[in-house]
Amino acid sequence: MNSGRAQMNIVIVGHVDHGKSTVIGRLLADTGTLPQGKLEAIRESCRRNSKPFEYAFLLDALKDEQAQGITIDLARCFFKTAARDYIIIDAPGHIEFLKNMITGASRAESALLVIDADEGIKENSKRHGQMVSMLGVKQVTVLANKMDLVDFSEDIFEKLKADYTAFLAQINVTPVSFIPVSAREGDNIASVSERMAWYKGATVLEQLDQFTSDKELHEKPFRFPVQDIYKFTRSNDDRRIVAGTVAAGSVKVGDEVLFLPSGKQSAIQSVESFNTLPKHVASAGEASGFTLSTQIYVRPGELMVKPSEPQPEVGSRFRVNLFWVGRAPMIRQKEYKLKLGSARATVKLAEICNTLDASDLTYSKSKQQIDCRDVGECILETSRPIAFDTTSASETTGRFVIVDNYEIAGGGVVVENLSAGESLLQQHIRDRENNWETGLVQLEQRAEANRHRAKFIVFTGAPGTGKRAVAKALEQGLFQNGMHAYYLGVANIDRGLDADVGSQSDSSGERLRRIGELSRILTDAGLIFITTIDDADDYDIETLKLLNEPNDILVVNLGENGFSRYQPDLQLQTFENLGDAVVQVAALLKAREIIIDYQI
Repeated sequence: MNSGRAQMNIVIVGHVDHGKSTVIGRLLADTGTLPQGKLEAIRESCRRNSKPFEYAFLLDALKDEQAQGITIDLARCFFKTAARDYIIIDAPGHIEFLKNMITGASRAESALLVIDADEGIKENSKRHGQMVSMLGVKQVTVLANKMDLVDFSEDIFEKLKADYTAFLAQINVTPVSFIPVSAREGDNIASVSERMAWYKGATVLEQLDQFTSDKELHEKPFRFPVQDIYKFTRSNDDRRIVAGTVAAGSVKVGDEVLFLPSGKQSAIQSVESFNTLPKHVASAGEASGFTLSTQIYVRPGELMVKPSEPQPEVGSRFRVNLFWVGRAPMIRQKEYKLKLGSARATVKLAEICNTLDASDLTYSKSKQQIDCRDVGECILETSRPIAFDTTSASETTGRFVIVDNYEIAGGGVVVENLSAGESLLQQHIRDRENNWETGLVQLEQRAEANRHRAKFIVFTGAPGTGKRAVAKALEQGLFQNGMHAYYLGVANIDRGLDADVGSQSDSSGERLRRIGELSRILTDAGLIFITTIDDADDYDIETLKLLNEPNDILVVNLGENGFSRYQPDLQLQTFENLGDAVVQVAALLKAREIIIDYQI
């Protein structure tokens, strides 16, 4: 195929014996795509064997000759029209097809759905419609095939059209068109049928050329998943290079850029690449690095975009269609790892909307788990917000995989951002507070007896900023002043509470949840609870504030400020000695009337 021409991927689906292979064979023959002499050879072979010729035989014959260099395989057929080149995706089974489609090996922009006009709409015809809908294919044309078997009846065609349109409406699919065809006879495939003069619409080939093609990646909004940040120190080289591969669009020196989900902004100062001439532009598919005009702290997993272009979604709760291949079923409340672009996040299955078994196309709205080879429309929730696109907007940043026990167990596409709704964490806190049982001692009574109010104090900053030393010294100073203070090390969380015996928690989200739950208890007991967190961001603090409700939180940041929206209660850049830093924190506690007095 000519790589310089426009190209479109089409998926073709249909119930067994409804004529899908005949449609494909006819498209190959009528567009002149077959090897020279192949059609005649198949006809002659059928004549010699006293066998009626079928266009479906072309596929079998071509598959047999795959080893001889013919451009066709079990999953894809190629043909072309004057307008563009086409790839027909036609896997040998539902499972292979779905696996390819949902993991991105083959991405269809349009679909042909074949129904036998004589047999009518079968259950699998509906399931195929459901399957196409779940994969997010928006351009669907229904072919009412074998019209020759119903005497090219307009009434039969119109009834099939009305019935199937009503079904598709239930699953939010609006077909582009219905075309009455006889693939075996060639009616309305490449040329207008004289036997169906009542039909005034396009032929199949005309309809294919009328489908609109998705934008090329370089024409889409700029998307750059941040894989890593490299910092140089040798020979006074203080560059900090944001590295990764451009997923879509392009960016040039001087362009304003925005990092999501953190919300930090800067501008491109230089485009860096290994062993190439100096560059000023980076485009889709290029592994690149960038220096920024202002030094900001960003993490791997952020998505760099242009603020002037359509923005991706940011959230932690989204509706997806996923294909599950894990040996164990996907179940609610279990933690999995989600990988989307360069983002990595702990994810849970929040809800199951419906499932489709790829083995037999069995559909269910009541399953409580997603089994191997199920396609599920469900709601996932990550432990922290990530940036993504819905697959209808940009498939490169809308596809994900799910890892279970170090193995890829599923993959899918993001359909809709649902983060405006109540999260699993908010549901948990609401249920927790509704069932919180208090004693007879009031918080105000504890504060009067302790001579201080309860408070949750979080020290954060990059490793090596001295925050742990300040936090421990504060605990010691408060204790020596007769106050009830307790410092908790993060290692105590990893090795204690409800951690699995003999294993260390690898989930930062779970660690954060445990600290927050403990803070709720200890501040309710009237204590000044102190802990440290490395490189906390806005979401970490918001999560701890939620978990500690209705009690309050105080944040002290040491070193570079890594927040974009949240302002720490106290910012300590550097300190000459430990005592000075503790005095500054104690002064803030006095100003906030948490403690009354503090003496060194």
